[in-house]
Amino acid sequence: MSHFYVFNGKKIKQAVFIGVAVVFAAGIVYSERGNMAVFSSGGPAAIYNVKTEKKQIALTFDISWGETRTAPILDVLEQKGIKNATFFLSSPWSKSHPDIVKRIIKNGYEIGSHGHKHVNYSSLGDEEIRKQIQTADGVLKEFTGKSPNLIRMPNGDFDKRVLGIADQLGYKVIQWDTDSLDWKNPGVDTIINRVVSKAHPGDIVLLHASDSCKQTHEALPAIIDQLKSKGYEFVTVTELMKQAQTENKAVEEQSFKQVY
Repeated sequence: MSHFYVFNGKKIKQAVFIGVAVVFAAGIVYSERGNMAVFSSGGPAAIYNVKTEKKQIALTFDISWGETRTAPILDVLEQKGIKNATFFLSSPWSKSHPDIVKRIIKNGYEIGSHGHKHVNYSSLGDEEIRKQIQTADGVLKEFTGKSPNLIRMPNGDFDKRVLGIADQLGYKVIQWDTDSLDWKNPGVDTIINRVVSKAHPGDIVLLHASDSCKQTHEALPAIIDQLKSKGYEFVTVTELMKQAQTENKAVEEQSFKQVY
């Protein structure tokens, strides 16, 4: 007796597709195991916040271009009596705005590096990454008399190579836990509510003082007042890090495309 088997073409295609997808996913997991480990166990890691029970918070400001927004922000900090904040400065901006940099230093605010060229460092070769960090280091050292030891990469972009090279050069890579999204200019109230609602002990808050961020100086007074009313103390990133061991988040290599 002859037997005939009828195969459903559609089901065969589905089975093949699923099989290929499983193999592909397994390959990705295997290839990325090393990258995940770099961020989660033993290797250099970016700092997003600090584990502490103290109601302390670090306001951080990135500056990469422009000359009209930084002064109003400094005015607000002075008027509100905020003596501790951290500014991440790009070296080209610093060289072209020495008076503003000197004012930041005179006020006693902490200065960290925001690199040299405002590009994604993960797209660069190892030697170019090193060159970018060292170039910025030299420029900022001329202003402060010492090399910074904190760096926030342009666009918040990094990979395991960037972390490793920064670590070799004596830098800690600082990210953030609360993004104000002020670079989107979403509205003053939106910026205020976003920061205040997300703030927590040990938080690092991302703000900007570049010209593209037009609402930061308007939102800042209310942010400060409301956080003060909640019992928060404002400290620099370095002071915050002294309070407790840093919480190193396990993250994959990332590339944020933001407008500064």
